[in-house]
Amino acid sequence: MASESKVIVGLSGGVDSSLSAWLLQQQGYLVEGFFMKNWEDDSAECPATQDLLDVMKICDHLNIHLHAENFSQDYADRVFKNFIEEYEQGRTPNPDILCNREIKFDVLLQKAQQLGADFFATGHYAKLTHSNTQNSSTTELHRAADENKDQSYFLYALSQKQLANTLFPLEDWHKPQVRKKARELGLITHNKKDSTGICFIGNKKFQTFFKDYTHTKKGEIIDPNNKVLGTHMGVAFYTIGQRKGLGIGGQKNGSQEPWYVCEKNVKTNQLRIAQGENHPLLNHHHLSAHQLNWINQPPCPTNKSITARIRHRQPLQPLQIIELSTTKDTLSVRFQAPQFAIAAGQSIVLYQGTQCLGGGIIKERW
Repeated sequence: MASESKVIVGLSGGVDSSLSAWLLQQQGYLVEGFFMKNWEDDSAECPATQDLLDVMKICDHLNIHLHAENFSQDYADRVFKNFIEEYEQGRTPNPDILCNREIKFDVLLQKAQQLGADFFATGHYAKLTHSNTQNSSTTELHRAADENKDQSYFLYALSQKQLANTLFPLEDWHKPQVRKKARELGLITHNKKDSTGICFIGNKKFQTFFKDYTHTKKGEIIDPNNKVLGTHMGVAFYTIGQRKGLGIGGQKNGSQEPWYVCEKNVKTNQLRIAQGENHPLLNHHHLSAHQLNWINQPPCPTNKSITARIRHRQPLQPLQIIELSTTKDTLSVRFQAPQFAIAAGQSIVLYQGTQCLGGGIIKERW
């Protein structure tokens, strides 16, 4: 029974986790909060101190006990190090996915259990279903009711063990409802702006931030025919599909279409760009992935109802599974429609209906 269960809520200082704590109170749980600090640079771009002050006010308002701890070293070792290494290899990692697996639902989850929590909760927009048999229990991850805010994409790398005693109170809520209810309750976070982008970069320019942590050098920007068009600041600073910040003055070849990054070659230190978002170098039907994680069972390759997305909020895309090997840790798929700007290092996440099956890290495209 909820009235006999203790739940620790990960509080970020935002409206979603704030309302989640209140909702759990209404359901009869014994609620405590936990604030984790993951980054040491407390600036306007990464305002950990202000977030903690907001969390303290929320906990005081709801009359719940607050725990706080600095996980910056864990984050640096298990998330940020990978982020830098991947970018230096020309790939585009997703630190939010890694943070969920390695920090929120590992380091923080373990800490919550040590504090005697029966359940762990966050303000993620996602839904969990549980089924029990005589010999086992199964947890499924599903998309949230609010499709625009659904965050199942960022949770695909979690395991049954991590999800078994997790609660997502906002599973059936839409963001406007959350803000409205938080305002009615007098929660100070009701109109707080949603955090966007990578947490430790914030509003800083990517190049300004990144140059302090890696060694890069200038190189050639080339077109599909290997013609040199300009100079880049380091291939690690750019992402596949990027349009702005290329420094290519005027139009080339008499076309008015914009230029996009279509290839990053670390070995030659060249950045290839192509003109027009429909250029074949920017659109591909196939991709392969590795570092696979299936929340339940791997999908059946012959299943015709599997869909996937290769970035957050992308509409679900029909596909065919070409190869799926758990022993080789490989997945290859063919999309019905060509996909724009498939980037190595990002994740492909598979779905069947509303259920998030799991996914992996993109390796190649063709």
